[in-house]
Amino acid sequence: MKKIFLGLTILAAQLMFAQKVTGVKVEKVQKDIPAQLNKEKINIYNDNFLKFVEGLKTSDRAAIDALLSDKVKAIVTDDVLKKVKEGFDVNKKLEILQTGYHKLMDGSSLPSIKYKYAGESKEVIMAVFEEDGKIVGVMPAKKTK
Repeated sequence: MKKIFLGLTILAAQLMFAQKVTGVKVEKVQKDIPAQLNKEKINIYNDNFLKFVEGLKTSDRAAIDALLSDKVKAIVTDDVLKKVKEGFDVNKKLEILQTGYHKLMDGSSLPSIKYKYAGESKEVIMAVFEEDGKIVGVMPAKKTK
């Protein structure tokens, strides 16, 4: 009798906690982004990045701050700029290697341009921009000595 009562209790508990799910639909809103950037935007982003490099070269903090996004201005210190400057040679000529979008951890995408040194193809520098052309991030090439 105890076994029957235990069995009925387990069955009743399963039925009591069972849920019926109907009509589940997962919707993810995705913004359509083109695979490549148009020439006009590439020119704007490239000009801003080259001005940023000139600002790094001359250590002009005001010029650099004017080109940075409001999202990153607060966290960009002189030490961070020094590390970025050490990450690539500001005296070498840069060429555009690739343009496109960089996917962020939150799922959004921002325009980016990858640069290489003229004549060299091993070191790649990536700059990430907002849609209006402000610089969000620069990932310099790592120098190996």
